[in-house]
Amino acid sequence: MNVKSNDEIEKLKNIGQIVADTLVLMKEKAKPGMTSKELDEIGFEYLDKFGAKSAPKVTYNFPGYTCISINHKIAHGIPSETKLKKGDLINIDVSAELYGYFADTGGTFTLENTNPHYERLCKATIDSMYAGIFAAKANKKISDIGKAIQKTAKSYNYNIIENLGSHGVGKALHEEPKFISSIYDDNDKRILSNGSVITVEPFLSNGSNYANESQDGWTLYINKNHRAAQFEHSIIVTDGEPIILTIPSSGRFF
Repeated sequence: MNVKSNDEIEKLKNIGQIVADTLVLMKEKAKPGMTSKELDEIGFEYLDKFGAKSAPKVTYNFPGYTCISINHKIAHGIPSETKLKKGDLINIDVSAELYGYFADTGGTFTLENTNPHYERLCKATIDSMYAGIFAAKANKKISDIGKAIQKTAKSYNYNIIENLGSHGVGKALHEEPKFISSIYDDNDKRILSNGSVITVEPFLSNGSNYANESQDGWTLYINKNHRAAQFEHSIIVTDGEPIILTIPSSGRFF
């Protein structure tokens, strides 16, 4: 969507903060021995408190309220009876709708453990995400986002999961512009417009370049010996700095 009023901006910020706070809460509540389904219920209860509805469930009838992906399973993981373990690398993706407006956010963390390799991967992914965010400017090429992400990932010597990318959001979970690559594509001549609402969500890996779809029809995974991190904000493109919609009320993002 393209925002046309301050009222639309405020509604997008509202649902943006709700999904961001849900993500932060789920990270804080995640404990070894808890199932990913139990963690998902915590996310549902928080969204429900505000009347927000799970976007993947509303849009695709996803079998969960949030996506929880563990270790080499990197995206669209189905909440299940799988128990979380200390040292797991966990990705949570939260998207929701309220009053017809959608926002989407995500983040990756290590459960109750400090793994310097995972911490570096997460930092590189956060830095790549912000590089992409601040490359997103009205009347500039969409491919500038991927160019900035790729440059940052390369500086850390990490791979990018090339078949996962960012997308339009706002009045639906997935809108135009469709797939926004996290690598530079010289053939992508699309231009960002002022007020366009998009996500920026790179996936960086310590070895893999592509995600595969599992037999459950949802979960995306990479080589079992590799790991990946994803961080995501929803933003509004402007002529200057973008408006980041998915800022938690605490003001911190992981």
